Amino acid sequence: RVTLLELMMSKVSEKSCVSDEEMRVLGRHSAFLSGCFQEQCGAVLKLTDAADADDQEALVTIRLLHVLCEMTSSSGQLEHLQALPGLLETAIDTLRLTHLAGKQAVNVFTAMHAVTGQEEVSHPAVGFKSHLIRLIGNLCYKNKENQDKV
Repeated sequence: RVTLLELMMSKVSEKSCVSDEEMRVLGRHSAFLSGCFQEQCGAVLKLTDAADADDQEALVTIRLLHVLCEMTSSSGQLEHLQALPGLLETAIDTLRLTHLAGKQAVNVFTAMHAVTGQEEVSHPAVGFKSHLIRLIGNLCYKNKENQDKV
């Protein structure tokens, strides 16, 4: 699943022209990916425990977030994703929970996370909160209704 999401990420982030058919397909996929992210976002909180550092569901959720961030960065998918029910609320709730988890104990979500070794730098959850903030910002871009929700 992670490999498939990485392939989608490369397709979405291509700067070349995307045909109308590809835009329709990406639109259908974006709704599906959004639903998957909303269902699985809690899996990332398992990463607060060092024993669950390789949790596959959490890694898939992180990749889903990366793809959604990239999709909301393109004007073709932005309006469609902004209108999806629950995506913005899920992103905000997940940001609150990861921020709280980082305050409760020293873990990958801790703001003052001391980077001491290569293992910690390459952890897939590093930057998760910044990607959530990027998604929230993209979903609010030129959208008064979403801005009011935040």
